[in-house]
Amino acid sequence: MKVVGVRGIGLSFALALASCSAAGAAPDISGTYWATGYSPQIEVVGGGDPPLNAAGKLAYAKNQAGLRDGSVVDKARRVCVPDGVPRVLATPYPFEIFQVPLDHVTFLYEMNHQVRVIFMDRPLPSLESLIVDPRYNGHSVGRWDGDTLVVESSGFNERTFLDASGLPHSDEMNTVERIRKVGNQLEDIITIHDPETYVRDWQARFVYDERNDVRLEDYACNDMHRDLSRVKGVR
Repeated sequence: MKVVGVRGIGLSFALALASCSAAGAAPDISGTYWATGYSPQIEVVGGGDPPLNAAGKLAYAKNQAGLRDGSVVDKARRVCVPDGVPRVLATPYPFEIFQVPLDHVTFLYEMNHQVRVIFMDRPLPSLESLIVDPRYNGHSVGRWDGDTLVVESSGFNERTFLDASGLPHSDEMNTVERIRKVGNQLEDIITIHDPETYVRDWQARFVYDERNDVRLEDYACNDMHRDLSRVKGVR
């Protein structure tokens, strides 16, 4: 196993992690990744627009009008609250994946210094817990399906958009991500289930280049950040 993106954990722990992999443990997706393209509007697998129902269309129109006239604030960009899922998956900034401790997979995003912790091989919290403790990125649990990390998330609050255009969701939303390495790239296919807002489940796909020559940098809200000119679609 290549111990990539794991720094400062100690030689003995790194060797233990390597020996676990050699014995047939979890696949290694750790490392630093960076998208090659960015779109402010989420792109639906198969094409077309997200399948909003009547309530979803009304909420989307309200969000878009409010973003234009200033009555709705995109707090993820104004005050740097977490983007939420799946918007965080569209980040044009690099992110890093850590697979330590062994019962966690942690995503650390440069943008807004966001952290997503995936608890492995355990059930989602009870419905009561999800209701009383909704989160920007929800509550997430994961398991391995061959070489694919399957991540289930629920318990989202309603303070985020699904993309930069103001695409809405309800607190009933749950998601399933299938994340895997394909050569030197990482693929994340997410399924959105939110019957309060959409007429059916739908998917989006995100692909990132592995970039272990890149190190995450400081990110200060509303300040200048790294050069993103290499990311197609960034203006």
